Amino acid sequence: MKDCNQCGKCCIKYGGGDLAVTKQEIELWELFNPEIFAYVKGTEIWFDPESGEKLNRCPFLQTEAKHDGKLNDKYTCSIYLNRPQDCRYYPSTISEMIRDDCEMLEAKDIKNPEEAQRKLDLLMIDSRPGRSS
Repeated sequence: MKDCNQCGKCCIKYGGGDLAVTKQEIELWELFNPEIFAYVKGTEIWFDPESGEKLNRCPFLQTEAKHDGKLNDKYTCSIYLNRPQDCRYYPSTISEMIRDDCEMLEAKDIKNPEEAQRKLDLLMIDSRPGRSS
Protein backbone atom coordinates (compact mmCIF):
# COMPACT_ATOMS: atom_id res chain seq x y z
CA MET A 1 0.00 0.00 0.00
CA LYS A 2 1.32 3.39 -0.98
CA ASP A 3 1.11 6.57 1.05
CA CYS A 4 -1.80 8.87 0.28
CA ASN A 5 -0.92 11.10 -2.67
CA GLN A 6 -3.67 13.61 -1.94
CA CYS A 7 -5.56 12.81 -5.16
CA GLY A 8 -8.77 14.06 -3.52
CA LYS A 9 -10.99 11.27 -4.89
CA CYS A 10 -12.43 10.42 -1.49
CA CYS A 11 -13.11 14.05 -0.56
CA ILE A 12 -14.66 14.81 -3.92
CA LYS A 13 -16.83 11.68 -3.86
CA TYR A 14 -17.98 11.92 -0.24
CA GLY A 15 -17.55 15.61 0.54
CA GLY A 16 -20.88 16.80 -0.79
CA GLY A 17 -22.49 16.92 2.63
CA ASP A 18 -23.66 13.33 2.68
CA LEU A 19 -21.25 12.62 5.50
CA ALA A 20 -22.60 11.66 8.88
CA VAL A 21 -21.82 14.25 11.50
CA THR A 22 -22.47 13.90 15.20
CA LYS A 23 -24.36 16.31 17.38
CA GLN A 24 -21.20 16.65 19.46
CA GLU A 25 -19.14 17.66 16.40
CA ILE A 26 -21.69 20.31 15.49
CA GLU A 27 -21.74 21.63 19.07
CA LEU A 28 -17.94 21.81 19.17
CA TRP A 29 -17.84 23.64 15.85
CA GLU A 30 -20.47 26.09 17.11
CA LEU A 31 -18.37 26.84 20.19
CA PHE A 32 -14.84 26.69 18.86
CA ASN A 33 -14.99 26.81 15.04
CA PRO A 34 -17.72 29.21 13.91
CA GLU A 35 -16.11 29.28 10.44
CA ILE A 36 -17.05 25.59 10.11
CA PHE A 37 -20.38 25.89 11.92
CA ALA A 38 -21.45 28.52 9.38
CA TYR A 39 -21.81 25.65 6.87
CA VAL A 40 -24.12 23.62 9.15
CA LYS A 41 -27.89 23.56 8.74
CA GLY A 42 -29.69 21.69 11.50
CA THR A 43 -27.94 18.33 11.72
CA GLU A 44 -26.51 18.38 8.18
CA ILE A 45 -23.34 19.89 6.81
CA TRP A 46 -22.04 21.85 3.88
CA PHE A 47 -24.64 24.48 3.13
CA ASP A 48 -23.77 27.87 1.70
CA PRO A 49 -23.93 30.25 4.68
CA GLU A 50 -25.42 33.08 2.60
CA SER A 51 -27.93 31.31 0.35
CA GLY A 52 -28.65 28.24 2.50
CA GLU A 53 -28.23 26.07 -0.61
CA LYS A 54 -26.71 22.61 -0.17
CA LEU A 55 -23.17 22.51 -1.55
CA ASN A 56 -22.12 19.63 -3.78
CA ARG A 57 -18.55 19.74 -2.50
CA CYS A 58 -16.88 20.31 0.83
CA PRO A 59 -16.11 24.02 1.14
CA PHE A 60 -12.88 23.21 2.97
CA LEU A 61 -11.33 21.07 0.22
CA GLN A 62 -8.59 23.08 -1.42
CA THR A 63 -6.50 22.45 -4.51
CA GLU A 64 -2.80 23.04 -4.03
CA ALA A 65 -1.08 25.32 -6.50
CA LYS A 66 0.76 23.39 -9.20
CA HIS A 67 4.31 24.21 -10.08
CA ASP A 68 4.34 21.76 -12.98
CA GLY A 69 1.35 21.56 -15.32
CA LYS A 70 2.06 17.87 -15.95
CA LEU A 71 1.39 16.89 -12.34
CA ASN A 72 -2.03 15.79 -11.11
CA ASP A 73 -3.93 18.06 -8.76
CA LYS A 74 -3.24 17.64 -5.06
CA TYR A 75 -5.84 18.45 -2.47
CA THR A 76 -5.68 19.58 1.12
CA CYS A 77 -8.27 20.01 3.85
CA SER A 78 -8.30 23.41 5.51
CA ILE A 79 -10.11 21.94 8.56
CA TYR A 80 -8.06 18.75 8.76
CA LEU A 81 -7.70 18.79 12.55
CA ASN A 82 -11.44 19.52 12.97
CA ARG A 83 -12.82 17.45 10.09
CA PRO A 84 -15.87 15.21 10.61
CA GLN A 85 -15.35 11.72 12.00
CA ASP A 86 -16.47 10.19 8.70
CA CYS A 87 -13.46 11.85 7.08
CA ARG A 88 -11.16 10.72 9.88
CA TYR A 89 -12.22 7.08 9.53
CA TYR A 90 -11.84 6.86 5.75
CA PRO A 91 -10.69 4.52 4.29
CA SER A 92 -12.00 1.70 6.43
CA THR A 93 -11.96 -1.31 4.12
CA ILE A 94 -10.00 -2.48 1.10
CA SER A 95 -13.25 -3.15 -0.79
CA GLU A 96 -14.23 0.48 -0.17
CA MET A 97 -10.87 1.62 -1.53
CA ILE A 98 -11.26 -0.58 -4.61
CA ARG A 99 -14.77 0.76 -5.20
CA ASP A 100 -13.52 4.34 -4.87
CA ASP A 101 -10.45 3.77 -7.10
CA CYS A 102 -8.16 4.82 -4.25
CA GLU A 103 -4.66 5.54 -5.51
CA MET A 104 -3.08 4.17 -2.32
CA LEU A 105 -3.77 0.63 -3.52
CA GLU A 106 -1.19 -1.41 -5.35
CA ALA A 107 -1.72 -4.54 -7.44
CA LYS A 108 -0.46 -6.70 -4.56
CA ASP A 109 -3.16 -5.22 -2.29
CA ILE A 110 -5.90 -6.24 -4.70
CA LYS A 111 -4.43 -9.73 -5.06
CA ASN A 112 -4.24 -10.20 -1.29
CA PRO A 113 -7.01 -8.08 0.25
CA GLU A 114 -6.75 -9.75 3.68
CA GLU A 115 -3.09 -8.73 4.08
CA ALA A 116 -3.88 -5.29 2.66
CA GLN A 117 -6.70 -4.90 5.21
CA ARG A 118 -4.27 -5.69 8.03
CA LYS A 119 -1.89 -3.02 6.71
CA LEU A 120 -4.73 -0.54 6.39
CA ASP A 121 -5.93 -1.24 9.93
CA LEU A 122 -2.41 -0.60 11.25
CA LEU A 123 -2.11 2.56 9.19
CA MET A 124 -5.44 3.88 10.45
CA ILE A 125 -5.18 2.68 14.06
CA ASP A 126 -4.97 6.22 15.45
CA SER A 127 -7.92 7.43 13.36
CA ARG A 128 -10.46 4.76 14.22
CA PRO A 129 -11.12 4.29 17.92
CA GLY A 130 -11.83 0.76 19.02
CA ARG A 131 -10.14 -0.78 15.97
CA SER A 132 -6.90 -2.68 16.06
CA SER A 133 -4.99 -5.06 13.85
